[in-house]
Amino acid sequence: MANLSAKLFVAAGLLAAAGCAKKPPADLPPPAVGTDQGTTAPTDGTVGNAVVPGSQQDFIASVSSDTVYFDTDMYDIDAEDRATLDSQIAWLQRYPQARVTLEGHADERGTREYNLALGDRRANAAKNYLVTRGISADRISTISYGKERPKALGSDEASWAQNRRAVTVIIG
Repeated sequence: MANLSAKLFVAAGLLAAAGCAKKPPADLPPPAVGTDQGTTAPTDGTVGNAVVPGSQQDFIASVSSDTVYFDTDMYDIDAEDRATLDSQIAWLQRYPQARVTLEGHADERGTREYNLALGDRRANAAKNYLVTRGISADRISTISYGKERPKALGSDEASWAQNRRAVTVIIG
């Protein structure tokens, strides 16, 4: 009797799992205009050799830099940072539909928690500058990577200086 109960239990489980199987949709959407069946448009901001206006590639080509750098344990925006952010503001005003993420980073020194908090302060310092210059806060998100995504590997001042930064990334 226990053997029959076990078989019924297994059969019920198999039937339940089979009922959850995903079925393909009856109608597939048509391919995107201008693309071949099964291919998609590039996502890197280029079409052929041309840069798409309003894309990340256009942003990089148009601004003085996508990155502002900070001194050790600092998150204040200095004159050089303001010049960089001012060039980003000009681009953002040209493309009012563009949204950005400001990524805050720190060098490898300090605890993970300290560097996440410092990266957050750096990203928000850049965001606050953009907002005070007329860019809507609704268009800007921030994230801190702390020391988790270094630009330069190394345990020296030159590497650390490259890793203390806030980077502006176009997200749409």
